[in-house]
Amino acid sequence: MAQVSTDPKATCRAVLQRYEDALVGLSRSIHAEPELAFREHRSAAKIADLAEREGFQVERGVAGLDTAFTATYGTGELVVALCAEYDALPEVGHACGHNVIAAASTGTALALREVADQLGITVKLIGTPAEEAGGGKVLMLERGVFDDAAMAMMVHPSPDETCASPSLAIVDLEVTYRGKESHAAAAPHLGVNAADAVTLAQVAIGLARQHLEPKQMVHGIVTNGGAAPNIVPARTSALFYLRAADLESLQRLDNRIRGCFEAGAVGTGCALEVEQVSPVYTELAPDEWLAQAYRAAATELGRCLLSPQEELLRTAGSTDMGNVTRALPGIHPTIAIDCGDAVNHQPEFAAACASPSADRAVLDGALSMAWTAVAAATDSDQRARLLDGVRHRSGSAGGVA
Repeated sequence: MAQVSTDPKATCRAVLQRYEDALVGLSRSIHAEPELAFREHRSAAKIADLAEREGFQVERGVAGLDTAFTATYGTGELVVALCAEYDALPEVGHACGHNVIAAASTGTALALREVADQLGITVKLIGTPAEEAGGGKVLMLERGVFDDAAMAMMVHPSPDETCASPSLAIVDLEVTYRGKESHAAAAPHLGVNAADAVTLAQVAIGLARQHLEPKQMVHGIVTNGGAAPNIVPARTSALFYLRAADLESLQRLDNRIRGCFEAGAVGTGCALEVEQVSPVYTELAPDEWLAQAYRAAATELGRCLLSPQEELLRTAGSTDMGNVTRALPGIHPTIAIDCGDAVNHQPEFAAACASPSADRAVLDGALSMAWTAVAAATDSDQRARLLDGVRHRSGSAGGVA
């Protein structure tokens, strides 16, 4: 391990320069082998193995999740949690850039490792699976993985550069209709058409959209539409995502859309089942002080961030990091990569996430987060605030939830 400088920021920069090839290689390797939610075995192992080689105490399979892990270094009272996402999307791979997220958080952990004693911190790299679907962070929160964390950070690639942009709360619902098979030509009157039920629900949702509240959204796909055209479909299913500005608005939307699902069942005579597939993701609640510290760090590195006013106008997605920021102080900034006209979840964005600008985002994102942690650890008022938050949570019934 290199000699620690008296300037922790300079030490962090030097560490990241030393590990540049390893971190870029990690990002590119994860990108080349995309894995879906809760099946990210290779990706999680790549990060955990690297951390273990670098002297971190690694625990795999935490919170009862095979592809979750923690990698811890130091004994300081202030625990800095760094979230590494690494799941990909079906068909389009790493079109949300989780390879960049994973490598940046790993880089921050390596940088802070060398100033951990100087700053009185414990570095906790947390491997969080299933952000795209499954709510890995929500499950890990509920199972105590974040209980000792005073603050949590991650940085997400995007067309835009932000430090405190909002996100939407989300719930995903799987809808199943059950009817009765029959010959579609010889005896259609004996059948109960489950495909028609999905169609009626989609029409009802489409008509409801005119009257939805601002920032409420519904989008879905049919996952099973029947077996053959000459068989009246007896079972169909669809998956819908419901989003809203906050949990209260999301609950109102949920109630309304379930009525649309019911309309499909009533109109066709089908039976209806609605199942919530993943935990609810809350909206982001970024910590104001940490967000400003990150803005200062990224600006010092020459990154051009949107203004706070511009951030509020930005179209938002959803993330289970929202649940983390509502449980403890945290931030979820975005870091821009050169992606042309592409946006997240497009194949062109996936290609941009393995490019020189994405490689630079790994290193700049890592250093910006490291400097944010340095700022928090060396500001006596903020350090006290963060530590008080941990004590308050640990003293509450049931801990963090």
